[in-house]
Amino acid sequence: MQSKSQRLLTDIGDQILLTDGGLETVMVFLEGIDLPQFAAFTMLDSETGRAALTKYYTAFLEEAAAQRAGFLLDTPTWRASAGWGQVMGLSPDQIDAVNRDAVALAQGLRADRPLQQQPILINGVIGPHGDAYAPQQVLSPQDAQNYHSRQVSVLAESGVDLISAMTISSHGEAIGIAKAAKAADQPVTLSFTVETDGRLISGMTLGDAIHRTDDATDAAPLWYGINCAHPTHFRDSLNGDWVSRIGSVRANASRSSHSELDESTELDAGDVTELAQDYHQLLHLLPGLHVLGGCCGTDLRHISAIAQSCLHHQH
Repeated sequence: MQSKSQRLLTDIGDQILLTDGGLETVMVFLEGIDLPQFAAFTMLDSETGRAALTKYYTAFLEEAAAQRAGFLLDTPTWRASAGWGQVMGLSPDQIDAVNRDAVALAQGLRADRPLQQQPILINGVIGPHGDAYAPQQVLSPQDAQNYHSRQVSVLAESGVDLISAMTISSHGEAIGIAKAAKAADQPVTLSFTVETDGRLISGMTLGDAIHRTDDATDAAPLWYGINCAHPTHFRDSLNGDWVSRIGSVRANASRSSHSELDESTELDAGDVTELAQDYHQLLHLLPGLHVLGGCCGTDLRHISAIAQSCLHHQH
């Protein structure tokens, strides 16, 4: 019998799905909404926040429909894990409720578009246990599995189609997340973030991180991704057999480093046309690409340009 993961891969086939841009940077810099700890889930608490999330996701869903592309609809739960909840004064039960609420919001958005021809998949997003760019402690695979299991289980029970870990900066945490998802019988994708030299913050190469995670999990992830880095930071390191495992790219608009972006008080939206051309180039380097979206500094303009550049000129 096919596993959930195999079924999902069969359903997606060789089509490319769009996803959204940099949710948090759009809300902070373009919508003027304060996000404590950069946590978008805090918007679920208010009518204005929910309206802003609905407006944001709806625009991307409409873009995907116009481009005749499927869509990966993320839950705003990147920060909705117990450790971050604790920092923000929320109990584990309250964080569970946040995750359920976020999935319900996404399900409602999908239900509002019954006539959309292409698939809309609901993607339960999880993030690193701490600050990915200044990790004070690097979790072992077992600690990571223990830490992430609860959020993974709640998202799975709430009915997501898959789980995606974003902005992961160590292979140990990636392994733990993959094992937590496997235990919950939940398809999972893992997206690493790299520095300006194309390596993880530890200095490990992306290829090495992918090989080690695959070896430790029996190649459990549907695919791997790269996010929160500009294409010029990682393009030159894309060679080796592992490149076929990269299925998602969500790049930053800016060429700045993580530390530069952390300190910036204004949004660097980069060059929209140039970023779209960078993605077109990546299509030829990444034969297994399934998902195109953005990270910090990207908004609907970037995703629209990327879609126009890539969807109708596939490899």
